[in-house]
Amino acid sequence: MSEGLLHHVEIYVSDLEKSESFWGWFLNELGYQSYQKWNKGQSWKLGETYLVFVQTETEYLDVPYHRCRTGLNHLAFHASSRERVDEMTRMLKERGMKILYENQHPYAGGEDYYAVYFEDPDRVKVEFVAPSP
Repeated sequence: MSEGLLHHVEIYVSDLEKSESFWGWFLNELGYQSYQKWNKGQSWKLGETYLVFVQTETEYLDVPYHRCRTGLNHLAFHASSRERVDEMTRMLKERGMKILYENQHPYAGGEDYYAVYFEDPDRVKVEFVAPSP
């Protein structure tokens, strides 16, 4: 195990059931496996890194999340190829998920940056990026 590698990320969510459905499907597509589950949370693990989603307590739901405020803006995941980005884009659309920056897709990040951008149920931006050419 190497020092400095990301161990885990924990994100509080407004609706755990919606987040489990969204993230479970996406992370399983990427090879993550269900890791921990309890009444207020769920995690998925790939290698030594895991992502945790926890239901926000009611008293803290008064200010909704927005990625442009201080805090997490987005999570970006490696795709194995441009074809995999295209496949994921198709699957996202089939699931009724909104593609961000669709008028610039798949080059919204620049001419050498091939990716699909979308949002989770709390509008956390998610990015799926192909290797550089």
